[in-house]
Amino acid sequence: MKILLLRRINRVFLAVIALLLALSAVANTYAAGPRIDVLNVKGTINPVLVDYIKRGITEAEINRAEAVIIQLDTPGGLDTAMRDIVQTMVNARVPVVVYVSPSGARAASAGVFITMAAHIAVMSPNTAIGAAHPVSGSGEEIPETMAEKVVNDAAAYIRSIAGAHGRNMEWAEKAVRESVSASEQEALQLKVIDMVAPDLKTLVTMLDGRKVTMLGGAEVTLQTQGAILFTNQMKLIEDFLYTIADPNIAYLLLSLASAGIMVEIFNPGLIFPGVVGAISLLLAFYALGVLPVNWAGVLLIFLAVGMFVAEAFVPGFGLLAGGGIISLIIGSLILFKGASPLFQVNPWLIATVTIILSALIIFVVSRAVTIHRKQATTGKEELPGKTAVARTALKPDGIVFFKGERWEAVSDSGRIESGEEVVISRVDGLILHVTKRNKGAGN
Repeated sequence: MKILLLRRINRVFLAVIALLLALSAVANTYAAGPRIDVLNVKGTINPVLVDYIKRGITEAEINRAEAVIIQLDTPGGLDTAMRDIVQTMVNARVPVVVYVSPSGARAASAGVFITMAAHIAVMSPNTAIGAAHPVSGSGEEIPETMAEKVVNDAAAYIRSIAGAHGRNMEWAEKAVRESVSASEQEALQLKVIDMVAPDLKTLVTMLDGRKVTMLGGAEVTLQTQGAILFTNQMKLIEDFLYTIADPNIAYLLLSLASAGIMVEIFNPGLIFPGVVGAISLLLAFYALGVLPVNWAGVLLIFLAVGMFVAEAFVPGFGLLAGGGIISLIIGSLILFKGASPLFQVNPWLIATVTIILSALIIFVVSRAVTIHRKQATTGKEELPGKTAVARTALKPDGIVFFKGERWEAVSDSGRIESGEEVVISRVDGLILHVTKRNKGAGN
């Protein structure tokens, strides 16, 4: 009984200690100050970035952060991705601050919409905002009537966003229709943004006591005094996917896939080139799936690969290889044709890839031709001209010994004694026709 009682007392004691430690941790958290989550956005706006911002805002809501600060530096991006980000920010249950930084950064094109959608818009010194005129992201030219509709839609959208936060709707519309831009001081004077802050620490101090209106009309007063900044970086997989969702990287992956698959076809059983090519192809398809790709360009590149492979097996006298090179160049040039300059492949990269793939196919085809023209080195075709040794006397029939094997043989030059060297002249089924070997003659 005493032992049982002691065990119960120990359990109660441990439970009390655990409770005190938990309360202490909570107290330390509150004593340390409120939490502000920081997301870093640098580069083009695409679907991978949408997932990152959605995750960051959701985690900030779960952790009851005082606010989310999105450090923004972007030349623009895809319209669909931008609208998804804006929708996430508008529906957030935590105040979202967009901070165009560091110095030298910009919020262009899609970045203007994202900045306008923030509950608080801030810029760092020596930054710029503007030039939000829509451009094609579908890989095709926009017809004039359709372009007018797109511009009108974008203008109405940005006016709505700007008006919801009391910002300059006229300037916002000009940014769409006339591609106007502004420095941080001009933007502040025009009431495009709310503040200018030199760094993140100063921004946190400036946010303290500021009131923002959330969706639904609820007013929130920010309490950022002594706030702890938590930087929520991209996860490894997010960073990887964001990196490959770049036109140049996507093009390189597509080229690597083509080279790997060609090498595997020309050299069956190597495995490694085939594995690398297959993985690169899947990654290229993912990257192309989130980019404004012209699929006619992709088909032309695959056609080029098919012509290169056919050249090695069909005597096309270089016509197929030449056609493949032309198809590769045209496919590369129109891969993102009509899209924004943000989604264009570097011409020097196209030239480099074309030269490398062309050199590879020329090398492979030349080797294939050489092998086809070369005398066979295995099977019956290798026997004529080789030297064997008579195992029995050939008069004219007998047995000869060649490379560890016994063969029936017929002498075409009279009687040959056992042990004499003979030269195989031809093969008739499984019978060798041989002649006497001249002294001093080689194999």
